[in-house]
Amino acid sequence: MTLEACAEIVRRADPDRFLAAMAAPPGARRVLFPLYAFNVEVSRAPWVTEEPMIAEMRLQFWRDVVEELAAGKAPRAHEVAAPLAAAVRPEDAGLLDALVAARRWDIYKDAFEDQAHFDGYIAATSGNLIWAAARALGATDAAEAPIRAYGFASGVAALLRAVPALEARGRVPLLDGTPQGVRDLAARGLAELARARATRAAVGRDAAVALYAGWRAEGTLRAARDLPERVIEGKLDESEFTRRARLIWVSATGRW
Repeated sequence: MTLEACAEIVRRADPDRFLAAMAAPPGARRVLFPLYAFNVEVSRAPWVTEEPMIAEMRLQFWRDVVEELAAGKAPRAHEVAAPLAAAVRPEDAGLLDALVAARRWDIYKDAFEDQAHFDGYIAATSGNLIWAAARALGATDAAEAPIRAYGFASGVAALLRAVPALEARGRVPLLDGTPQGVRDLAARGLAELARARATRAAVGRDAAVALYAGWRAEGTLRAARDLPERVIEGKLDESEFTRRARLIWVSATGRW
């Protein structure tokens, strides 16, 4: 039940966030790796079985972990639960509970009901994760608006990259999967990214490392906006050189 175990979970399952965490100062990794490992465990829970009831039970396990965190109880013996309890304040446990609850949508094959449902899913998953990390790293309430805007942009980018895999498993990940619908969604993500950057000063430098996880968002959103057919084709990835150069620039300058 160590930080190294959390880092290994993230390295295997979420290489983008692993690289982002490694680009952060060592002290910040004690927050980022447990949160990202928690996110890995929660996000894959709906996919490890075809039985909805078992998937629901797996998610409930994590809701119980978070409930114990909120109550200040000693964490259960689990390789992620203990480091998570050390990284996140009890008053922020509600953010993680909402994240787990939102992942119930992944279990089933229903489409999003409407725009509000879609936005709420992105806000509770990507948004809550990045806001919880930033809060644990010292972000104040004044930083919530730009951080959540950035979380929306990075969440949309991640979802667009996942579209082919989600559709292959019978899911309906987009409200409007037409080329124009994809273009509009990507443009909205870019607008939120610009809004976040316009108030960058509200996010302190220490908390800003929580935003490194969205280092690929702009490239993905621009590609989807300009050539929306690349979403269905699964061709949103940049070159390895471009990806690494972008992360190096972000970590060196702190300008996410």
